[in-house]
Amino acid sequence: MNLLAIDVGNTRLKWTLYDRPAADAQVLAHGVEFLEQLDRLAEGAWAKLPEPDRMLGCIVAGQAVKYRVQEQMELWNVEPRWVVASEAEAGLTNGYDYPARLGADRWVAMIGAHHHMLRHGPPRPLLLVMVGTAVTVEAIDQHGRFLGGLILPGHGVMLRALESGTAGLHVPTGEVCEFPTNTSDALTSGGTFAIAGACERMAQHLTRHCGAEPMCLMTGGAGWKMLPSMTRSFELVENLIFDGLLLIAEEREMLISRY
Repeated sequence: MNLLAIDVGNTRLKWTLYDRPAADAQVLAHGVEFLEQLDRLAEGAWAKLPEPDRMLGCIVAGQAVKYRVQEQMELWNVEPRWVVASEAEAGLTNGYDYPARLGADRWVAMIGAHHHMLRHGPPRPLLLVMVGTAVTVEAIDQHGRFLGGLILPGHGVMLRALESGTAGLHVPTGEVCEFPTNTSDALTSGGTFAIAGACERMAQHLTRHCGAEPMCLMTGGAGWKMLPSMTRSFELVENLIFDGLLLIAEEREMLISRY
């Protein structure tokens, strides 16, 4: 029973076909498309795939994008299933005021990160940073409870906001440095250190709350750019959203088999 896992972000759709819905599943095929090019999936990369038995997806784009993805899936007889954050799933408890309002990408990535932590030692607090169009900074305690998180603009969004709101400033190609001496470096360094500072502040909150230093994980397409500027050691882990989707799919299949 194979599984098509889909992660639809703000700019790209990433997909992976696994041989089964399980945490240790093998990859059969994978790919990525920019949202502007979604409409060619059915006649392109997906046309050559074996028909999926299951589909589970995570989407942060709007309903219009979801409908476009589902139209591309009409070449198969598979029901689209999209993750919505719940009060608890796959070992993680949701501490959001209104659990279903938590972004699906955040929820799924936290599930993947929580299990990554458990595979590498005893339970401990966990700080998860996702770096993309937006940056999220999530705090999870040693018992697997999501305590809360930050959302802040990604580096590109910050720079474009400055460009549109400040005369004479343009999106730079500067470097990150301790003491910028030109405008491009000042903008690049400012955005980078703003993100790093938010992460450090949440790490301090989490350490104080739990009485223990957290494991720090980073994921997202722009994560590698942030790592050198962080104030503490982070492990860069790719595909946490896909790891989370596999864990959720496995748990749901087990629940179905029981009944």
